[in-house]
Amino acid sequence: QPSIGKRITNSRNLSCEGRSAGGLLIGASMNQVPELFRAAILGVPFVDVACTMVDATIPLTVAEWEEWGNPNEEKYHDYILSYCPMNNVKNGAVYPSCLLTGGLFDPRVQYWEPAKFAAELRHSTSKDSGPIVLKMDMEAGHFSASDRYKYLKELAFDYAYLLDQLGLVL
Repeated sequence: QPSIGKRITNSRNLSCEGRSAGGLLIGASMNQVPELFRAAILGVPFVDVACTMVDATIPLTVAEWEEWGNPNEEKYHDYILSYCPMNNVKNGAVYPSCLLTGGLFDPRVQYWEPAKFAAELRHSTSKDSGPIVLKMDMEAGHFSASDRYKYLKELAFDYAYLLDQLGLVL
């Protein structure tokens, strides 16, 4: 927000992008100030933190309790719920355009997290919100394409989406 206050940019020209836990940050930021961004890219976003971290059978979960806190304990549960993107979508608010991506074989952020968040955004936000696009790679894991050319193709897709949403495509 300092960039907007100093008139360096404005919300119509501002976008954000984050992957995995960075996607959590983008989701939480959008929930706190939905009108701040015009477009957001959330790559394999960890957006259903409360639900995922409770399940000790999901790979990496128990090991992450030291860093994130164990939501099976009340003090951590309440804290995680306070910032969890899935649990804090503002009903009726105008949200930015969102591109959410996921991979069917992602062992870190399961494919249903971006799918559930996309559904929640579509259901709860204002009809004046930007489009909510879900792109699921049926062959990828957490790090998406390992093939250089497929990676570049996916990156081009992300940039094309962003440029279109910012109104920079002729």
